[in-house]
Amino acid sequence: MTPPITPARKAPRQRGAFSLRQTALVFALAATLLCGTGLALKAVARNAGEHRGYVYAAGLLVVIALIATVRRTRTRPRPRARTRARTARPLREPMASVPGPRRQPDHPEPEPEPEAVPAPESTPQSTAEMFGAMDPLVFEQAIAELCVRDGCQDVEVSGGAGDLGADVTGLTPDGRRLVVQCKRYGPVNKVGSQDMQRFGGTCFAVHQADVAVLVTTGEFTGPAAEYADECGILRFDSEALTAWADATGPAPWEADHPAPQARSAAR
Repeated sequence: MTPPITPARKAPRQRGAFSLRQTALVFALAATLLCGTGLALKAVARNAGEHRGYVYAAGLLVVIALIATVRRTRTRPRPRARTRARTARPLREPMASVPGPRRQPDHPEPEPEPEAVPAPESTPQSTAEMFGAMDPLVFEQAIAELCVRDGCQDVEVSGGAGDLGADVTGLTPDGRRLVVQCKRYGPVNKVGSQDMQRFGGTCFAVHQADVAVLVTTGEFTGPAAEYADECGILRFDSEALTAWADATGPAPWEADHPAPQARSAAR
């Protein structure tokens, strides 16, 4: 539906605007009054005689009053600013009701936590798998704890740079010097003859071992096993280590020791 067209209204004439016609009329009226007042004063002064000075003074005051009246009329304040402010007020008020952009709250509502998903049940690891998952330092600490569990005294973990093959040292329950080297190898890697020779060159001569043990999570090569047997070094592979940890096999110092002649030859 098309809204009806309202004819435009003429804008009302603003009060206080400049008018040439009104200004000319004011000046004409003022000139007439001045001329009339001057002629009247001249006639009065002609008949006043010796009081002519008072007449001229009164006439001057009348002229000053007329000039002041004309100036007050021209300098009367214009009410345009007040009218403009009054008409602009209703335009600002409706803007307060206009909704602005929605402000985000200072503290956003926490998002709902996701539902906990139960972790899949993992199968328990065997003792061999547990040792194989350790890093070398943790493996050395585990061997030291086994020694303490089975009654060794003064057990220390000394593995690191410059240990000369002695990763764990201590005293067996019967007071013998125990020196253990730990090799945490994977299922593919094996302890070779070079590893065994390096340990055999320091375990008796440097560390004064009474019981020298090389324990590993893997296996030994044939030459390494032969050298260990010749030198009197006990070999604990993954199977022997698992039996020791599960308390189903002997501790290293309880195993069968090589003959003293073999240990003397290794020195």
